[in-house]
Amino acid sequence: MPNILLADDHNLVRQGLRALLQSEPLFRLVGEASDGIEAVRLAERLKPDVLITDVMMPGLNGLEVTRQVTKSLPNTRVIILSMYTNDAYVFEAFKNGALGYVLKDSEASDLIQAVREVIAGQRYLSPPLSERALELYIRKVESVPDDPYELLTTREREVLQLVAEGRTSAEIASRLFISPRTAEGHRANLMKKLGLQNNADLIRFALKRGILPMDD
Repeated sequence: MPNILLADDHNLVRQGLRALLQSEPLFRLVGEASDGIEAVRLAERLKPDVLITDVMMPGLNGLEVTRQVTKSLPNTRVIILSMYTNDAYVFEAFKNGALGYVLKDSEASDLIQAVREVIAGQRYLSPPLSERALELYIRKVESVPDDPYELLTTREREVLQLVAEGRTSAEIASRLFISPRTAEGHRANLMKKLGLQNNADLIRFALKRGILPMDD
């Protein structure tokens, strides 16, 4: 019986997903998170078989949650829930270690099938997404110069999202259990690595990179 951790910042969505997962007698829901930072911490504590995470969440987006969780918990399979069919999001999800990508307008049965397939070690893509489209996109991306975002440390990625969300150094320090001075140091380092000059540049980068949603 797979243990499942659910992460989504919308209460109504989370309640619906909870009801769906609990309707399956062979699934066990062991925890819920309402933001990305909480999702990583709960995953590290509960060590679920499956993490189902929304792609866009405050604190830490689902793509970065996936990267951190699959790195520290290689036995946890991650399924991304997303409204985006954009190849870039799908590619980033699988590059970061996800095994499933389920669109939010899919049938409920798609999510159930995704859980079953990732537990079996198989990759799952919601229709109309396809393995062939993903493979073609991967080939295209591999011919592009290195992405400076890949130079950022895990902590710098966390600080980047929180700064983009408008958090102060004191708020970031509180969320990440670091000092405000350390938070400012991480901000300065990531700005230098990304070649950004100010907060407006940082927010534009976060939007372009898919760290923040273009619109709700």
